[in-house]
Amino acid sequence: SETSNMRVLELFIRWVQSGFANELPPKADLMVPFFKTISYPLGVFGFIALTYFVIVGASNAVNLTDGLDGLAIMPVVMVGSALGIFAYITGSSVYSKYLLFPYIPGAGELLIFCAALAGAGLAFLWFNTHPAQVFMGDVGALSLGGALGTIAVITRQEIVLGIMGGVFVAEALSVMLQVAWFKYTKRKYGTGRRILKMAPLHHHFEKSGWKETQVVVRFWIVTMLLCLIGLASLKLR
Repeated sequence: SETSNMRVLELFIRWVQSGFANELPPKADLMVPFFKTISYPLGVFGFIALTYFVIVGASNAVNLTDGLDGLAIMPVVMVGSALGIFAYITGSSVYSKYLLFPYIPGAGELLIFCAALAGAGLAFLWFNTHPAQVFMGDVGALSLGGALGTIAVITRQEIVLGIMGGVFVAEALSVMLQVAWFKYTKRKYGTGRRILKMAPLHHHFEKSGWKETQVVVRFWIVTMLLCLIGLASLKLR
């Protein structure tokens, strides 16, 4: 809206007038889950770097996960739903104070977006389950991952996103480690060697004898457990 744009412009002008001060309010600190008094001030440039890393990383991690029927969308639904709870709490002055979260006005509105994401994701899964009739593609996977990263940044739950989205993290790391190790061993020994039978990680399990549906459902179960751990950080602080 025009009011929001003017507010952003006003904040930018203040930042320039302050001589590009690096300090940010405490609510912009990096929060450490399960510890109510530990947070790390990022400063302006640290905040920008972390935001870039989280959004781009989440976007690509979801895209790498989208390799089997139904594998990516259900974890997106579960993580998005859990982030919706965090959004509601940080957007409530009452609950955020009680649970020792930073109060972020307007963040509660993200609950509606998260609910829409979850509902649309379940409808998509109806046709994406094995054997899939509809496919997500790069456009869907990149945008959904970017959405999760953006919500995590707004609600200051970047580390919690890494916990609940552990499947996405593992998939992305498997590709990076596989490529890095292959290039290193090829340069050193003349022949590239692999850590996994195939990357991303879900293909490694397929090569190990798991059926596609086994990989998908077991990754769903892992994501569900990780989401419960992430939600436990609401109270275990």
